[in-house]
Amino acid sequence: MPPVIGQVARRLLLPVTVLFGVMVGLGLLVTRVAEHAWPLTVEDDINRALEAHRTAPLNVLSEIASLIGSTPVIIAVTGVAAAILRWKLKSWREPLYLCLAVSAQALVFLFTTLVIDRERPGVHRMDDSPPTSSFPSGHTSAAVALYVGLAFLLFTLLRRTWAKRLVWLLVLIPVAVALARLYRGMHHPTDVTASFLNGCACVVVMAREVLNRAVGWAVPARLRTSRLKAS
Repeated sequence: MPPVIGQVARRLLLPVTVLFGVMVGLGLLVTRVAEHAWPLTVEDDINRALEAHRTAPLNVLSEIASLIGSTPVIIAVTGVAAAILRWKLKSWREPLYLCLAVSAQALVFLFTTLVIDRERPGVHRMDDSPPTSSFPSGHTSAAVALYVGLAFLLFTLLRRTWAKRLVWLLVLIPVAVALARLYRGMHHPTDVTASFLNGCACVVVMAREVLNRAVGWAVPARLRTSRLKAS
């Protein structure tokens, strides 16, 4: 096995696979083991309470927030952010870190929904239901990976203290997406809670293995030789 492929498997695929196992375990817990235990028994009450307090302005705001976490928007923002990072920093680590964090959460989300078949809340749903199950929330985990990942990256890059603090406001975006998905009747509270775990874990894995310059990646000898000749 080529060194780089072995490193990718060990450093990236292995922790992401472990995360997938954890997500499936949580899904089985909320759907099979503890579905009739507190606090899961009050989830329907929360969804019904949000349904009862829907208003026209909140409907519009929730639609906008939900759109921010949609797949086309996430892909577009990730692509633009990665391109800007590559252009400004002249480095592959930062844009790759962001793209891998978003991609990893998507894979974990997708495969988890294939295993965990959870019905969506028993309220009027304001959006068309995707073919995936309710657990976890893809909108939320994507927004977490993108905006928490971007906030952490900017925090490490910026030098001014006020700017470092300001970038953490980006965390409010996935929070708004999660609340919107609950408000619109698309997910249970545990669905979006698990999605924060998924997104944050992917950010941590990619920051540790890709963004961290103290972690070296072995370059095959033939590539090192070609680089020396080129220089």
